[in-house]
Amino acid sequence: MHALPRDLRTALVADDVALTAWLDITPLARNEFICWVEDAKKAETRARRIRRTCEELDDGMRRPCCWPGCSHRERTGR
Repeated sequence: MHALPRDLRTALVADDVALTAWLDITPLARNEFICWVEDAKKAETRARRIRRTCEELDDGMRRPCCWPGCSHRERTGR
């Protein structure tokens, strides 16, 4: 499991709807969003992914769009 990065935490706290959705999704789903953000190579990409995370949570999505999943997770689901 990935730790929640400070910049993503700040964005979630600033968006009540996204934060409520974040607290409602599973830890595995949260990990997918965090891994997606952490996987960005450029600062611009990371910032865009953080913005999209909030937008997707606002829209009711429970997993990042177009993300194959955390490559760090064991295939057993852990």
